[in-house]
Amino acid sequence: MKQQKHPDSKNLFKKRIPVKDVFKKKKAGDVVEIAGWVHLVRDLSKVKFILLRDVSGIIQVTGVQSKTPKEIFDDMEKISRESVLHVKGKVVDSKQAPGGKEINPEEIAVLSRAEELPIDVSDYSKTELPKRLDYRFLDTRRKKISAIFKIRSNIYRHAVDFFKDENFVIINTPKITTIGLESGAESFIVSYFKQKASLAQSPQFYKQMFVMGGFERVMEIGPVFRAEKSHTTRHLTEFTGIDFEMGFINDENDVMDIIENMLKYVLKKINEENKEELELLEVKLKIPKKIPRISMPEIKKILLKKGKKLTEDDDLDAEAERMIGEHVLKKFKEEFVFVTNYPWTVRPFYHMKPENDTKGTRSFDLLWRGVEIATGAQREHRLDVLKKQAKEKGVKIPDIYENIFKYGAVPHGGVGFGLDRLTQRMLGLDNTREACLLPRDPERLTP
Repeated sequence: MKQQKHPDSKNLFKKRIPVKDVFKKKKAGDVVEIAGWVHLVRDLSKVKFILLRDVSGIIQVTGVQSKTPKEIFDDMEKISRESVLHVKGKVVDSKQAPGGKEINPEEIAVLSRAEELPIDVSDYSKTELPKRLDYRFLDTRRKKISAIFKIRSNIYRHAVDFFKDENFVIINTPKITTIGLESGAESFIVSYFKQKASLAQSPQFYKQMFVMGGFERVMEIGPVFRAEKSHTTRHLTEFTGIDFEMGFINDENDVMDIIENMLKYVLKKINEENKEELELLEVKLKIPKKIPRISMPEIKKILLKKGKKLTEDDDLDAEAERMIGEHVLKKFKEEFVFVTNYPWTVRPFYHMKPENDTKGTRSFDLLWRGVEIATGAQREHRLDVLKKQAKEKGVKIPDIYENIFKYGAVPHGGVGFGLDRLTQRMLGLDNTREACLLPRDPERLTP
């Protein structure tokens, strides 16, 4: 078998076309050039098959003893799985071939011969997740894994498109900072020349800063760091956040309206553009008609009737979230629910309290199929009230944070999503790590 000595040689890929174009644009008798990874090799003595895969699909390369050049035919069975090939050949209609077409090779160049694989990259791989993550670049060659990240890519893209259309300014904020805003979340402390700094737990401070900076509406998609020793299928120490903040709001319902519209938009686009991937993953997406909004006091009454008792000051645990998800699906035929008016005892000092309600907050969580995927609120913008609430919580407001409220602060609110968890819930994956290319948790720092 010919070994290509210079895989980057000029014009080698000039005539190369995607595999999908062979099926869509070429007819029997056309000579085409393709390149990709060897998905499978089969030897039936007088007929040999190579399934060749690129990012667009898989096609069968068929060698026939009586027709294929002898050198090519004899060596086809010797090519190792996941080797990289460049193939030139004639398109042939075939009812037996996947997709109804195959290629009879005239030339095959081995651009890179693969060694024995450390993980199973077949469609029905039984390699455990930790080992797969060690070799993630091989794992993503599997169709189902590739499908996850094609969908995730489109979630990202369509979210940005939605916020652009809603007049949000896209910003990028520092991830090395001296301020931590997320109550209860620990920081990763790093050495910053002669100072100590931390990796950002949230872009919230900066979002608020530039709402006050005159942009009015801002959003960011970027990394978020949480030094929490959580060993669950839901948590990561580094995740990708979808965050937005908006000014001149009437209350937290304005924030929830934007979230609901964003989800409808993104889900509709994924349904339209990722039909093949959704079918491969056996996922059917349900676009919400109207997401219910249920206050925490009402939620606790519902839970009590189901045998779960929570006190006035309790937060929802995982079991409670699951039970509410089941209730909402049964009663409203919806997979999403906004849980509103969280108790002051479990929310940070900067969440606004409703008028005449010292025990509640203008905050909410969004649950999807019984799992929290976002937390948001109307923020307190009145500096005197903010200081009072911080004192109640025993928190000292950093000067840098206090300053943004001194020079004309507008009523505002926002939310933070985890893109990884959003993808996991959308696709029904068992573990959030499945929705992250290279996840970080308390034990995993490589690759």
